[in-house]
Amino acid sequence: MNIASVRRPIVPPTPPRAPDDMSFLGRVALLRQNMIATWGQRAYEEDVIKGRFFLQHSFILNRPDAIRHVLLSNYENYTRTPAGIRMLRPVLGEGLLIAEGQAWTFQRRTLAPAFTPRATANLVPHMTAVLDETIAKLDAQSGAPVDLREIMQRMTLEIAGRTMFSFGMDRHGPTLRNFVVEYGERLGRPYFLDMLLPVSWPSPMDFPRARFRKRWTEFVAMLIAERRAMGKKDGAPPRDLFDLMDAARDPETGKGFSDEQLVDEVATMILAGHETTATALFWALYLLALDPDTQEAVASETRGEHLDSMADIDRQKFTRAVIDETMRLYPPAFLVARAAREKDNAAGVEIGKGDIVMIAPWLLHRHEKLWDQPNAFIPKRFMSKEAPDRFAYLPFGAGPRVCIGAPFAQAESVLALARLIGAFRVELADSIPVIPHGVVTTQPDRSPLFRITRR
Repeated sequence: MNIASVRRPIVPPTPPRAPDDMSFLGRVALLRQNMIATWGQRAYEEDVIKGRFFLQHSFILNRPDAIRHVLLSNYENYTRTPAGIRMLRPVLGEGLLIAEGQAWTFQRRTLAPAFTPRATANLVPHMTAVLDETIAKLDAQSGAPVDLREIMQRMTLEIAGRTMFSFGMDRHGPTLRNFVVEYGERLGRPYFLDMLLPVSWPSPMDFPRARFRKRWTEFVAMLIAERRAMGKKDGAPPRDLFDLMDAARDPETGKGFSDEQLVDEVATMILAGHETTATALFWALYLLALDPDTQEAVASETRGEHLDSMADIDRQKFTRAVIDETMRLYPPAFLVARAAREKDNAAGVEIGKGDIVMIAPWLLHRHEKLWDQPNAFIPKRFMSKEAPDRFAYLPFGAGPRVCIGAPFAQAESVLALARLIGAFRVELADSIPVIPHGVVTTQPDRSPLFRITRR
């Protein structure tokens, strides 16, 4: 894609690229700190990188036709890796994100009505109420240094709580955040034996993960019990995602979710929803603080808008382009790893049974063959008539397993960014670069302070 630009676009900071001669042990050590930093220059230039992942052959695919084959044409041949299952199962159980086969088909089919555009539109009032409260609190801090990363985490958690349960997270939010931080910092990072052992053989870290899961599922079950105690009037329309999920039935079998399944689905939606959206909003605010001209363009687009409905959100074309470009540069899921059940040919790439296939949105979105000025922040590229290849831009995945909550997340992100930038001018309080770290999601290496002033 050719992007004509009048001024020189900003290029946000990134980790240095790994040297070609980095040792195997050096890469393994770096994996736990920042997987993004383990990739060298070749990974941003070549179509396919073949190597070894412990005892298996591995492939990094940067070719959209090969990615299309793995994620769409023959997706049933590819399953999560043992390390991936170990990282996700303690927090998501057997929920939609990691279910396979018939279990996944049942869950996807049953949940689909809860995530239609119409269902999302009905949840916008919950989003706007939380945004009104967040803007009021930020007003009181105008001119003072603020941690917008923490504020975005609290805001998206509150939106997740209200859209899921119709109640605020004042009482339960700190506990939920503690669970997220505990898991991300200690248990959600890959250890050597996590990657080496098959899932049927417990690794040393599987034992504290199991203890974590027991506490975590008890907490989510308590939230569900509290929501059920609020009741629902017969014949009343659904007021939140829980109503929709609790009433959901497989259109083919008429079967709904058991209480145990509902815990996993609720956990999946709350965690996947609030954490990734908070991260995307932080990076968008960081980029706009680095690029005041683009920030003013967002503010100009929102001026005079009420921004309280899906129709209002849909009119924010440039703000949506800023979100799209933010998720190109900082994809929340920086890596998708799959193991081949059987041998396959992915658009000319010969893959053996058990081989590891890696599709890294971080690499794909910055690949030098696929993007013009791949490391630069240029939102207008997403307003061009020449759209990126569907399998070169994967912020929410692709194929049958594309993120079911993508329309919700996009609406929330555009609405939040438009409202925040429409209300405040955002600047960084220091000039120290913020470096992205790929651990569970694409996180900043620190939480910089910002200064906000009322427009």
